[in-house]
Amino acid sequence: MSELSLPTLGSLPNRLVRLYAGLLLYGVGIGLQIESHLGNDPWDVFHQGLSVRFGLSIGTWIIIVGAAAMLLWVPLRQKPGVGTLSNVVFLGLFADATIWLAPTPDALALRWAYLLFAVVAIAAATALYIGAGLGPGPRDGIMTGLVRLGLSIRLARTLIEVTVLAAGWLLGGTVGVGTLVFAVAIGPLTQFFMPRLRFAGAPHPVAGPDGHEPKD
Repeated sequence: MSELSLPTLGSLPNRLVRLYAGLLLYGVGIGLQIESHLGNDPWDVFHQGLSVRFGLSIGTWIIIVGAAAMLLWVPLRQKPGVGTLSNVVFLGLFADATIWLAPTPDALALRWAYLLFAVVAIAAATALYIGAGLGPGPRDGIMTGLVRLGLSIRLARTLIEVTVLAAGWLLGGTVGVGTLVFAVAIGPLTQFFMPRLRFAGAPHPVAGPDGHEPKD
């Protein structure tokens, strides 16, 4: 099955449903991976590190960092969409709610269940909110801006994630086997979900001005 077995999601209301479902699922994934205590994805190592060092909740830092990331869009000549602004506002709220509501498991098997569900959820959520075609997230926009300046997707993403991972680890964020699992699995899983959950006709998240998709 190459497409999601639902009606074509071309209308704005349906695209908004897809966007906010994606953000909710992404926030749940972030919260569960943090609660697994097995290691966070690079950005959430950074968010958690800021929380450990300076106080405030992890979700609050997700919002603050997202807003700050949009400032980098100015020199990169990126334009936000409703999806971008919604990402800044809601992702941290959903993550904090999940951290607050989800019990912290003691059993290693349950911690792994949290981790594996989280990685799959984040991959599906990425396909949903990007596939809605309403604008990339603020952190994704840094990568797409660098790609439009001539960097490869791989190099742009690696530079960004290595930087935030190192900074987050130095600040006290959790790095562990979950970080490695996320790094290895998130690309293939997102690639799997994208054609199945992407709104037909939505622009590729890193397509150039001519509409062509850059090489990885």
